[in-house]
Amino acid sequence: MRMRLVAAGVLVGAVALAGEAVAQKETRGVSKTEIVLGMHTDLSGPAATYGVSSTNAVKMRFDELNDKGGVHGRKIKLIVEDTQYQVPRAVQAGAKLIHRDHIFAMVAGLGTPMNNALFRDMFDANVPSLFPLSAARSMFEPFHKLKFYGAATYVDQVRAGINYFVTKKGKKALCVMYQDTDFGKEVLDGVQMQADKMKIKIVETTTHKPTDQDFTAQITKLKAANCDLVVFGTIVRDTIVPYATARKIGWDVDFFGSTASYDLFVAAAQGGVTEGLYATGLTDMPYRDTLSPTAQAWFDRYKERYKVDPNIGAVYGWVAADLTVVGLEKAGADLTTDSLVRGLESIKSYKDIFNGPEASFGPDKHQGASSAFLAQVKGGRWVRLTEPLGF
Repeated sequence: MRMRLVAAGVLVGAVALAGEAVAQKETRGVSKTEIVLGMHTDLSGPAATYGVSSTNAVKMRFDELNDKGGVHGRKIKLIVEDTQYQVPRAVQAGAKLIHRDHIFAMVAGLGTPMNNALFRDMFDANVPSLFPLSAARSMFEPFHKLKFYGAATYVDQVRAGINYFVTKKGKKALCVMYQDTDFGKEVLDGVQMQADKMKIKIVETTTHKPTDQDFTAQITKLKAANCDLVVFGTIVRDTIVPYATARKIGWDVDFFGSTASYDLFVAAAQGGVTEGLYATGLTDMPYRDTLSPTAQAWFDRYKERYKVDPNIGAVYGWVAADLTVVGLEKAGADLTTDSLVRGLESIKSYKDIFNGPEASFGPDKHQGASSAFLAQVKGGRWVRLTEPLGF
């Protein structure tokens, strides 16, 4: 009787070990027919204009893929959580996606502090971060095998813009006006790095809060410094108002901002008050008549599906989703986190449909591109002036 009990115990233990081995071989969020991806974004807060449009575009890219049979026989299931652009809500959303929904990867997460707050939990669970919608360096630095970012950072963008203005337009004295936030400080870092490299002076800086509405003091201070180029670490409203203030007092110096200023609303500001403003861009602005035929077809599909024109957030969302699809295709049928990483690292000379810079990755290179182009507001629209710039 004792021998039978021992034998039964051994058998139960063997079955348990076998079950554990099978579980270990399985990849979270991946079955024979499905890949579960997560997305944390802002659907109802201050950045909802980007969050809603980027979510729409990500869904559309994955749905169109699923309609064609998916990738290697698997269809993508996307689970989206609203953070309202608040870090505590992002932490809650991330915990749900990671621990309850068991997502395979996070795609196009919106916001610098929100992504930063989730990285540790994601990576502890072996969940990759794929092409977040933030241009902070922390999206791929310090290097981590699960961090992938597709484009130029705010630092890259500012450095490329300054290089252009110094070499092409002879600028010699810089001013910087930036938000007193992590975003604004990224812009300031980029200015400082490029000024040091090119041995030019930063003659004045000013800061402001994102909620400030009057910029007369800052503009007056910058004007008195006699700079010949002002770099903006600003977003939408805090780009429009100070630029209009400068023009109103007759200060006709060049201003340029990062992609955070490269927004449809900035160019179309009432009364043409942003005419002549420069900004760096990553992809063409989605004005239908200036897009390629392929991008025009995408524009039409988006508008038909969502009953609204796509904005730049939709463009960024689509590119993030498309790069994810390319990585999944290259990962092969035996999909694991490691095979996805290898697939993403094998992407070379990727070109999006919006005339963005080529993106390439490698085992020690998880930032796809580092160049941006220069655009200017002309007639209430952004007009692209250059090909991708280096620094």
